[in-house]
Amino acid sequence: MVVVSFLIFLALEVNIEEVAVKVLGQYSTPEQRAAWLLENGYTDPFLVRYLRWLGGFVVGEWGQSTYFRAPVMDVLLPRLGASAVLAGGALLVIVTFGLTLGVLAGMRPGSLLDRVVSVFSVITTSIPDFASAVFLSAIFVFWLGVLPGASTMISGFSLKELILPVSVLGLYSMGYLARVTRASMADVMSTHYIRTARLKGASLSRMVLRHALRNALITPVTVIMLQLPWLLSGVIVVEVFYAYKGFGSLLYDAALNQDIYLIEACAMISVLVVVLSQIFSDLLYGWLNPRIQLGEKS
Repeated sequence: MVVVSFLIFLALEVNIEEVAVKVLGQYSTPEQRAAWLLENGYTDPFLVRYLRWLGGFVVGEWGQSTYFRAPVMDVLLPRLGASAVLAGGALLVIVTFGLTLGVLAGMRPGSLLDRVVSVFSVITTSIPDFASAVFLSAIFVFWLGVLPGASTMISGFSLKELILPVSVLGLYSMGYLARVTRASMADVMSTHYIRTARLKGASLSRMVLRHALRNALITPVTVIMLQLPWLLSGVIVVEVFYAYKGFGSLLYDAALNQDIYLIEACAMISVLVVVLSQIFSDLLYGWLNPRIQLGEKS
């Protein structure tokens, strides 16, 4: 996080004259820019400014948004909450259907169900999210007219407005998770202890639930944890397409309007989510397989 924060600050604030122009506007005078730079400590050495900015981020002082004319904290937190709702719904769909399809296909490799799941997974992972958004909107918005084409949530929370963006995000990642789970499950089902359990007369459901499933979930857990950063900051296309006021569309607006302080805050939040998701995945590894010791090589 420290390395990434330094690179972010270096990329956005190494040129203090450019910072002044973006904050004060292109029509500001050189005297106004010089006064602003002096007042805000931009005449200090670069390292001092970086440490001051990093300390301010830790305590929640993220600066003022030049586009929204409000503190970054006040702008960012509601958008994070909105994206958390969208990401939670998408993750529920991805995990529920992806794991279920993958486990069912991996239980009987080469079966008809396995082939159907494989074809479905390849198709869904081959279609980008913007194409899925157009396709689903054409069917459910313009043809059938059963769902709204925008998810602005103007009148408050609406489950109906979440269906399309959640479906787009779910379809894009569900197939990939199903393929990974299927491969992991098939490998576990061919191990010696599963063959021993089969020779002892254990039922398929007992072998899967008591012996195979826990070990087979280790690899899919990695995929699921990697979905968290993507669901937070990688859904810009979906949020912009459906006018959803979340973190992704906020980052898009910040980049489009060169809102330096807002871009910095969004980038740091994204890095924080990546780090926390990886820590959580390591803890899940230990729970799924107690033989895995964190910090040690197996």
